[in-house]
Amino acid sequence: MILLIKVIYESIRQAVQSLFANKLRSFLSLVGITIGIFSIISVKSAVDSLQSNVMEGFAEIGSNAIYVEKYPWNEDYENSYWKYAKRPEPSFDDYNVIKEKSKYTKLASYNVFSGGKTVSYNSSSVSGAFVMGASYEFQDIQKLEIEKGRYFTNKEFQSASNKIILGSTVASELFKNLEPVGRQVKVFGQKFTVIGVLKEEGESMFNFMNFDEVAWFPLSTIRRFLNISPTSRIGRSLVIKAYDDVPIEELKGEVTGILRSHRRLRPKETDNFSLMEMTALNDIIDGFFGTLNIAGYFIGGFALIVGMFSVANIMFVSVKERTNIIGIKKALGAQKGIILLEFLIEAMVLCLIGGLIGLLVTYGVIELIANVLDFEMTMTYNNALFGVSISLIVGIIAGIIPAYLASRMDPVDAIRA
Repeated sequence: MILLIKVIYESIRQAVQSLFANKLRSFLSLVGITIGIFSIISVKSAVDSLQSNVMEGFAEIGSNAIYVEKYPWNEDYENSYWKYAKRPEPSFDDYNVIKEKSKYTKLASYNVFSGGKTVSYNSSSVSGAFVMGASYEFQDIQKLEIEKGRYFTNKEFQSASNKIILGSTVASELFKNLEPVGRQVKVFGQKFTVIGVLKEEGESMFNFMNFDEVAWFPLSTIRRFLNISPTSRIGRSLVIKAYDDVPIEELKGEVTGILRSHRRLRPKETDNFSLMEMTALNDIIDGFFGTLNIAGYFIGGFALIVGMFSVANIMFVSVKERTNIIGIKKALGAQKGIILLEFLIEAMVLCLIGGLIGLLVTYGVIELIANVLDFEMTMTYNNALFGVSISLIVGIIAGIIPAYLASRMDPVDAIRA
C-alpha cells in the first residue's frame, strides 16, 4: 500500500515537472483535451438545461392527465393540417358530457383564452394582455400559485360574477405600489373586482402560457364577452385527470367511447379527436435532445482524439528521456507493473489537468450565458463527474502503449541508452 502511494505521488510529481519543463509542448498537447471536454460538457449542460426548461414549461399545463385535442402532438403540423382540419374543436358540451358520464375522471377542466385585450385602472392601462376563462376545476389541475388574495368561489363561478385574478405583470403595471386586491379594473367595457394576484413566474422562452400577463375570469363570466362555440377562433383546452388508482389507458378508453357516442360517430368512422398525454411530448423531446447530445459527443470526440495523440506523444518523449532512469529502477528491482503504473498515472494526470481546465472554461461560459441571456443554465455535478471520467479514460488510452513499452525495457539496454 505504501509503495503504491509512493508510485502515485512520484507519477504526479513527474507529470507536473513535465508540464512546466516543456510549457509550449504541454500547452499544445493539453489544448485538445481542454477543447474536447469543453465541447462535450458544454453541449451536455446546455441540452440538460434546455430540456429542464422545456419540461417546466410543459408542466404548466398539468401532468398525469389527458388532453382532448383537435390535432395530435406527435405529427408534423404542416403535413397533417388538411388531414385534421375538418375536425371540431373540443367544446364545452364535450366537457359537460365527460363530467356527467365518466366514472374514471377525477377532475375535468375546460378553458378558453384570447390575446390582445386591454385592462385599465383609472388612468393606467395594460394592452396586449391575454384573457382566460376557466372552469372551477382548473386550479386543482394547474395549481397556479396565488400570491395575494384568493381563488374564485364556486358561487362566483355559478353566478358569473364580475371577479378577476391578475397576473403579476398586469397587476404591477396597473397599480404600481397600490394594493391590487379589492380594487376594480375595466375589461370588455365593464368593471371587475380584483380578488387575487398570481405569483410572478419570470421571463422564460419556455413559458408556453405566460400567466404573468393574464387576466383570469370564471368561464361562466367570460362566456358573456367571448364566443366560445367550436367554430370561434379562440384558444381552448379540455383537460381530464383520472383518479390516482386508474391507469391512464383505461381513462383514455372510457373517454374515447364517451366522445364517440356524444359526437355520433359510426362504428367504422375514425375518431375526430386526439387524446394526448405528456408522454407523447416526452418521447419527442427525448429524441430531439438525444440527437443534440450525440452531436456534442461527435464534435468533442474529434478534439479528444487529437488531444489523446498529443498526450501519447508527450508520454513517448517522456519514456525516451527517462530510459536510463527506467533501467536503473529495474536493475534495483522495480517490477514491470510498477513501471507501467507510473507512466500510466502520469498520462492520466496530464489528461485530468486538461479536463479540469475544460470544466472551468465550461463553467465560465455557462455563467456568462445565464447572465446575458437570462436563461437558467447550470453545470450539474453529474456532468462535471462525467467530464472528469472522460479525461481519465482518455489518459489511460493515451498512456497505455508508452507505459507498456517502458515496462518491457531490458534494464541493461536501458542503462546503456
